[in-house]
Amino acid sequence: MDYERLIDEETWAFIKRTAESYPDDAVEQSIEDQRRVYDTMCRDFLQPRPQGVETEDRQAFGVPVRVYNAGQPTRTVTYFHGGGFVVGGLDSHDDVCAEICAQTGYRVVAVDYRLCPEHVHPAQFQDSWNATNWVAQEFGDPIVLAGDSAGGNLAAAVAQYGRGKLDYVLGQVLIYPGLGGDSTKGSYIEHAYAPLLTLDEIQFYEKVRCGGDVPQDDPTFAPLHDTDFSGLPPTVVVTADCDPLRDDGAAYCDKISAAGGQAHWINEPGLVHGYLRARTSVKRAADSFERISVAIEALGQQIWPYD
Repeated sequence: MDYERLIDEETWAFIKRTAESYPDDAVEQSIEDQRRVYDTMCRDFLQPRPQGVETEDRQAFGVPVRVYNAGQPTRTVTYFHGGGFVVGGLDSHDDVCAEICAQTGYRVVAVDYRLCPEHVHPAQFQDSWNATNWVAQEFGDPIVLAGDSAGGNLAAAVAQYGRGKLDYVLGQVLIYPGLGGDSTKGSYIEHAYAPLLTLDEIQFYEKVRCGGDVPQDDPTFAPLHDTDFSGLPPTVVVTADCDPLRDDGAAYCDKISAAGGQAHWINEPGLVHGYLRARTSVKRAADSFERISVAIEALGQQIWPYD
């Protein structure tokens, strides 16, 4: 793959800056060291919260969450962070959540689900489900589910499991999610050695998440393994073109559309996995983050601007 042609100079600078604190061989380190270097990288990119955004750390049925408010919101975004189910937490995506809050005017609740390998599947899904139910009971607002990477997987799993159980989910916005697609073809092979995420790393995280054998036909582990995609809320999936996970987004949207639902896939040319952190330094990433915020706001208002 000719990444020198596909990826512009701004994005290469972001890739190199990321590697300074989170090296390519991070997954070969101990879990403790992986978290250490990931936290260092997150601090390096951390942006101040926008003025007017207030936060409060709380417990959601035993799950730590951080609540972001700016004004008097009438909608709540439940946000699940990325990190391969191994790294990340309330601080790693603090600025992203704060900016979504400021840009949409919605309350944002970030979910600090348990991590692997100390807690294997379905612990992450259970925490995400419990926290979303707490959000529904605590605030009573309609909900938009959102998340990046591993968090996109969890948002989709909550949306699918929640059909008939959870009222007032107005939509879901998934950002370069891993949804359990076929890793023997398509973008998994085309971008197997992509910058910032490789196929080998995806398979490492998958095995760590389940503690051994990968579950089959379990949509709470891999939403694409479901057999019924009807009744899902309006869905927007945003992917990076130079990412092994790219085709998961397209496949998921196709299945929802085929089942009669509303789904829209946005693929961002020249971007790589994890580009949310590039939103302040890379124009392509900034434009994409704007599209993500617009999607969250639109779904929260029950507007579908993609026809």
